[in-house]
Amino acid sequence: MVSASDFRNGMTIEIDGSYVQIIEFQHVKPGKGAAFVRTKYKNIINGGVVEKSFRPTEKFPSARIDRRDMQYVYNDGDFYYFMDMESFEQIPLTADIIGDALKFVKEEEMCKICSINGNVFAVEPPLFVVLEVTDTEPGFKGDTATGASKPAIVETGAQVNVPLFVNQGEKIKIDTRTGEYMSRE
Repeated sequence: MVSASDFRNGMTIEIDGSYVQIIEFQHVKPGKGAAFVRTKYKNIINGGVVEKSFRPTEKFPSARIDRRDMQYVYNDGDFYYFMDMESFEQIPLTADIIGDALKFVKEEEMCKICSINGNVFAVEPPLFVVLEVTDTEPGFKGDTATGASKPAIVETGAQVNVPLFVNQGEKIKIDTRTGEYMSRE
């Protein structure tokens, strides 16, 4: 059990039967009246954000999120399949659970599957991926001084803005959290 006075950013707890993650918290001690904890938390299943105040003595059960490394195997149109590399068990996940998580992930790459009590609620891609540029306009010599960028399509079909000197067929490093170009490989 976790009391409201022990809240920390990123902590996962159960409130009213829902699993939530603390985004922000603030201990408030007004000049008059009892102290309270002002909290902003996010429901990790449906993504809803709520702001609520609690008494510091209120207690909540802590939630344990299991993160397992699994390999993204393939997509058959309806489901995305992931394989546990130790037991070789495959699990199918729907596009609702995946969201945009696999936008920059190729088949056979490792991802983290997040679950609570065996119920998968999210997929975390690797922080950085290296992908080949499959389509982009050619850059012109001398245009690099402005720091301008151009759109490029990578091998997973996602679009990324890249500097003008990046050409088709080159491999680039992408930050999957922001979708931004990092460097050439």
